[in-house]
Amino acid sequence: MNSAVELWQRYQDWLYYHSDLGLYIDISRMRFTPDFVTQMQPKFVKAFEDMKALESGAIANPDEQRMVGHYWLRTPELAPHKELADDITKTLDRIEVFTQKVHAGIISPPVGGKFTDILSIGIGGSALGPQFVAQCFSKADVPLKISFIDNSDPDGIDLVLDLLGDRLKTTLVLVISKSGGTPEAANAMKEVEFAFQQAGLNFAQQAIAITGVGSALEKYAIGKNWLDTFPMYDWIGGRTSELSAVGLLPAALQGIDIRAMLQGASIMDAATRIEDIRQNPAALLAMAWHFAGNGKGEKDMVILPYKDRLLLFSRYLQQLVMESLGKEQDLDGNFVYQGIAVYGNKGSTDQHAYVQQLREGVPNFFATFIEVLQDSQKPHPEIEEGVVTGDYLLGFLQGTRSALYENGRDSITVTIPCVSESTVGALIALYERAVSFYASLVNINAYHQPGVEAGKKAGAKVLALQKQLMDALKASTVSLSLEEVAVKLNSLDEIEAIYHIARHLHANGKILLEGELSKPATLKMMLLPA
Repeated sequence: MNSAVELWQRYQDWLYYHSDLGLYIDISRMRFTPDFVTQMQPKFVKAFEDMKALESGAIANPDEQRMVGHYWLRTPELAPHKELADDITKTLDRIEVFTQKVHAGIISPPVGGKFTDILSIGIGGSALGPQFVAQCFSKADVPLKISFIDNSDPDGIDLVLDLLGDRLKTTLVLVISKSGGTPEAANAMKEVEFAFQQAGLNFAQQAIAITGVGSALEKYAIGKNWLDTFPMYDWIGGRTSELSAVGLLPAALQGIDIRAMLQGASIMDAATRIEDIRQNPAALLAMAWHFAGNGKGEKDMVILPYKDRLLLFSRYLQQLVMESLGKEQDLDGNFVYQGIAVYGNKGSTDQHAYVQQLREGVPNFFATFIEVLQDSQKPHPEIEEGVVTGDYLLGFLQGTRSALYENGRDSITVTIPCVSESTVGALIALYERAVSFYASLVNINAYHQPGVEAGKKAGAKVLALQKQLMDALKASTVSLSLEEVAVKLNSLDEIEAIYHIARHLHANGKILLEGELSKPATLKMMLLPA
């Protein structure tokens, strides 16, 4: 299909438009055929049934025997029982009341005045969702500015705390962890508690926990008389938690209209319940993904939002898509190695970064352009007669789309009228639902993540080995070689890990390494005095 007339007709045939949201989806530049659509129909019959089962409360996470119900957050009446629906509504009301009291100064820092900042401590979806939304609605006069600690990097933690400086005394700290045992969040909480102590501040009087009911973190927060706690439900995973207290509390505190976000998501959810591929926006995306990668993730998904406010959308989708779909086995126990790799930055920056490779390099991807129709709410000067900067941005987007297609590279375009709470809520729901449909199409479970747990266990093993290493050095009166340490620990098979631990401890002034650093076998180590 090469003629402009044929492409125009294909565009009209496959264009999806949602009038209430002002959202368009264009999959016409994906080269699927009518036969392919026909072949997908039976798979979608099952996918629609699977979605109904999820929404009705079916156990979707067999590892933990949990339901998956993030869509109940925006339409509580769909929850499988009234108590759950009432709890969702009550939590939303509590978030709004708490926010009003903070903004009014009724809930205030011990030093007086009002809270000026939020420090959000979380990892994965507990950080990526709030970061994405904060970027979308960033402005100079927000009621509270937000900072994030989302890693166990001491230097990164120092940077965040240094930038807060004296405002630490007027900072509200949100600690987000379902169990309270996730190492990154737990470590960061201890670091921030220590910073408060060093500054002569009472951490508990400025701290909020967003966590599971009955979790270790909830018990700790209540025992220490923290300001408040909000629930993180066990039927919501981190990557689908943005429209729970995890994302809604920091958003509300920043002055973002959380009701509009929930409404946009609810409207999108309703649109994706239509059992017709052409009339279902999430089904259209899932079908296009399946076609692009032959149902095996053979091509990467490149997200190109042409809007600075959507800069973090690709990072947000990276976790949502890759953690949900990256699975070794399917539901029948077959080894299938599924997944779709996601990356991206923003347009038109990407045209000066890696679009050269996208157009002429390895054709191992499909692109998704995110278009925003409204340029700005402020007037802008003409760059040339009748042309403003936003017109250039449209030209860059359409030009890149055409240039890619002409060279055999497929793309999807998602268009929203503006970056608003409603449209951002809708985008979140759109991709959550597309992930669910795609998982059904390829017969995998999108709602468990054994690979993540494997990494956590491996990390814990390294920390245990480090403790054993330090104990061995404390008990020794002479320096020890790597091999001698490994023998003492009965861990010759872990000698490389012991070397990496020793190198790290040496760099941080805890042990001394003697010998040629480029020749690990020659090294000897000893404990440095505290």
